[in-house]
Amino acid sequence: MTMDEIIDFTAGLGGVLTLRPAPGDGTPEISWGDTFFYYAPDGTLPKTGQPFATVVTKDYPGDTTSRLDRPGAYRVNIAAGQEELAHRTTGRTDDSDNADDADDTVIAHPVYAAAGWLAVVNPARRTAEDVRQLLRTAHQLARARYERRARPGE
Repeated sequence: MTMDEIIDFTAGLGGVLTLRPAPGDGTPEISWGDTFFYYAPDGTLPKTGQPFATVVTKDYPGDTTSRLDRPGAYRVNIAAGQEELAHRTTGRTDDSDNADDADDTVIAHPVYAAAGWLAVVNPARRTAEDVRQLLRTAHQLARARYERRARPGE
């Protein structure tokens, strides 16, 4: 899977706001080149909440186990929830010992696993369908959160 395939697939899920920070748009330089997906059917960046998925192209401070400093390396991060995390990792939330073998493998997110995030470094043929399914799940969870917030007091 290419980054563009992931971005196109996720953007096509419906109600998705795709942010691609770039020089000159007021975003922090560290985010340039990365992509962030929010459930926002009105096209407005939510004031609260996090993206339901991201594609990152570089290591962030405190998050270097995926070795995204390699040429062409990237990681898709997916907030698929605790149930998927437990199912996909058999309860493991620390895959840092396997970072060298993490390409094209669904792993617990190296930083945000406790919040139900999974990740795939350099997804390819082995994980393509898993990535699509996890993105659908994350999108559904984000949509449900959005709808609950839209109906306060119920």
